[in-house]
Amino acid sequence: MTSPLCIGIIGLGTVGAALVSSLQKNANFIASRTGRPLVVVAVSARDKSRDRGFDVKDLEWFDDPVALARSNRVDVVVELIGGADGTAKEAVEAALASGKSVVTANKALLAKHGSPLVALAEKNNVALNFEASVAGGIPIVKTLRESIAGNHVTRVSGILNGTCNYILSRMELEGLTFEDCLKDAQRLGYAEADPTFDVGGFDTAHKLSILTSLAFGTEIDSEAVYVEGIASIKPLDLVMADELGYRIKLLGVAERTSTGIEQRVHPTMVPKHWAIAQVMGVTNAVNVMADIVGEITLVGPGAGGNATASSVLSDLVDIARGLHVPPLGVSSKALTQTDQAPMQRHEGGYYIRLTVRDKPGAAAGIATRMAEQQISLESIVQKRPPASRAADPAGKAGTPVPVVLITYATTEEAIRRALDAVMADGHIAEPPQLIRIERG
Repeated sequence: MTSPLCIGIIGLGTVGAALVSSLQKNANFIASRTGRPLVVVAVSARDKSRDRGFDVKDLEWFDDPVALARSNRVDVVVELIGGADGTAKEAVEAALASGKSVVTANKALLAKHGSPLVALAEKNNVALNFEASVAGGIPIVKTLRESIAGNHVTRVSGILNGTCNYILSRMELEGLTFEDCLKDAQRLGYAEADPTFDVGGFDTAHKLSILTSLAFGTEIDSEAVYVEGIASIKPLDLVMADELGYRIKLLGVAERTSTGIEQRVHPTMVPKHWAIAQVMGVTNAVNVMADIVGEITLVGPGAGGNATASSVLSDLVDIARGLHVPPLGVSSKALTQTDQAPMQRHEGGYYIRLTVRDKPGAAAGIATRMAEQQISLESIVQKRPPASRAADPAGKAGTPVPVVLITYATTEEAIRRALDAVMADGHIAEPPQLIRIERG
C-alpha cells in the first residue's frame, strides 16, 4: 500500500463533520479500494472548541484557511465554507497555485469563477473536483463528464433545489399558501432566514450554469440564465395543474435549440407521468437527453451532511486512485462562449391565469389580443373561488374572476405582447400568472 493521501478540510459545519465521520468509519474499506489510506491531517474552522462529534486535538489546526491551503503537509484541500468570493476563493486559488488538488461543494464559487479556476488547475496539473456542488448526493457531474462522454447531450433539466421542491410539494398536497409553507420550511431548517437565494431561483441558476458547461462544452456563465422563482405560485395554480394532468416544479433547463443554448429557471408544469413529476419533498432529480444513451433520470438527496459528504468522498477517492480528467470534460482552452438563446424565442405551451374584471366585453377583448399574436388556445377555464361563490352565487357582484388559458405551442415573445395588451386594456385586476408547460 502506497503513502496516505493527506487531506486538509476548510469548514467543519454539517458537511465537514459528516465527511470526517465517513472517512473514519469507512477507512479500511476506502483504503482497500484506492490502494492507499485517506487521512485528514489538517482542518480550519471558526470555532476550535465546538463539539463536532470527533476530536480535533490530533489534527493540525489552522485559524487561517489560506495558510492551510498552502501547507506542505496537505496533498488535497477540501473547501466547504461556501461563498463566491472572499476566503473560499482565496483558499482555492492558493491551493491550486501551490500544486494541490481541490475538492469543493461551492456552486456559487464555480458559477462566478469556475472557468479561471479550471484553467489554474490545468496549468498546475492538479484536480479540481466538484461533484457535491450540484444536486447533493446525485452523481450528475461524473455522469455528464465521464459516463456519457461519448454522447452529444441535447438537454439537461432538473429539480435542483430541495427547498423549492419541498414548498411546492406541500402546497400541492395540503393546499397551503406559499407564505405558510415557507415559514414551516424555515422552522424545519429547509429554508434560510433570508430565503431569496433559494425561492428566487438563483441557487438553481448557479447549479444549472455548471451543468450547462459540462453538457455543452461552454464556459460557465450564470449571468446567461433566465431566472424566475416560485413566490408567485398560488394554491389555485396547483389545483389547476392537477386537473390538467400536470405538477408544478421549479425546473432548471439547459437545451440546445436552433437559436442557441437556452438556460432557464422557472416554475414549470410537467406531465404527471414523467419520472421527475413524482419527485416530492426535498429530493432532487436530474434528467439528461443524449443521442446514444437516450434519456436517463437520476434521483436522490439534494442536500444534507451525509449526501453531500458522499459526493465529496467520491471526488477524494478519484484523486487517491490517480484519476485525472479535465474538470469540465474538455480542456479549458476548448470551452466556447455560451451562444445564448434569447428567452423571447422560447417556444412551447403556456398556462396563463388571469384575474378578469367582471364586465361586458372582457373575455372577447382577451381573446382578440391572443388572436392578434396568432396564439391558439387549447382550453379556457373559469374558476370562481369557493369563497366568492358563497358570497355571490349568481356571480353578479362584479368580483374579478380567475380565468385560466392553456395555449398550444407559441413563442414567449408572442405571449408577452398579448399579455401587455390585455393589461393595457384594463381587463385584468392584477398581473397575470404565466407558467410554461413541458409536454411529453
